[in-house]
Amino acid sequence: MVTLQLRQLVVNPGQRIELQGVNWNEFEAILEELGDRRASRIAYSNGVLELRMPSPEHEVDKELIGDMVKILLEELDINNECFGSTTFKRQDIAKGVEPDQCFYIENYAVMIGKRRLDLSADPPPDLAIEVDVTSKTGLEAYQALGVPELWRVEEGKLRISVLQDGQYQEASLSPHFPKFPIIDGISEFLHRSQTEGRSQALKAFRQWVREWSQNVAP
Repeated sequence: MVTLQLRQLVVNPGQRIELQGVNWNEFEAILEELGDRRASRIAYSNGVLELRMPSPEHEVDKELIGDMVKILLEELDINNECFGSTTFKRQDIAKGVEPDQCFYIENYAVMIGKRRLDLSADPPPDLAIEVDVTSKTGLEAYQALGVPELWRVEEGKLRISVLQDGQYQEASLSPHFPKFPIIDGISEFLHRSQTEGRSQALKAFRQWVREWSQNVAP
């Protein structure tokens, strides 16, 4: 039997590798070996561990989308806590995942000041975001961990999945921002950022949010 160390594996930007037959103790050991200061992301479900290395395009888009969600929350005066790419895991169901971005919204108050998470007691994030990488392993993990709303961006197009009776269902609106055409809005300003630049696209997005807020105000 040949044993390899993780540092011997090369995962190029935009690619991922899948390790099968990984038990929980091995998963924890791999996380420890990888450490917190790394670019790679993980998803773990049913003994399958995926390691992925984001591409530069992926990193740009995930930051943009995260900033757009922050603008929405700020303009709507919605309290929240952002937990970025925190590792969410539960040993009792053998699942683990690291979103590109995530937010506590309904449960923000109980997460204030938290720096270490225990999902056996702490709630999962209310909104998680993945850009161009969510696989079957990742979806199973999000679903089992009970993340209520998952945004997936594939080739610049946003898809919204909402947890209903323990299963994800595709939705045309975001439960957190139901009065906004979020799918079209996010997709449009992602596209605009490629020609106008990040700063101008975010300024335009903020104006878009304000205009829609006025249109739907009672």
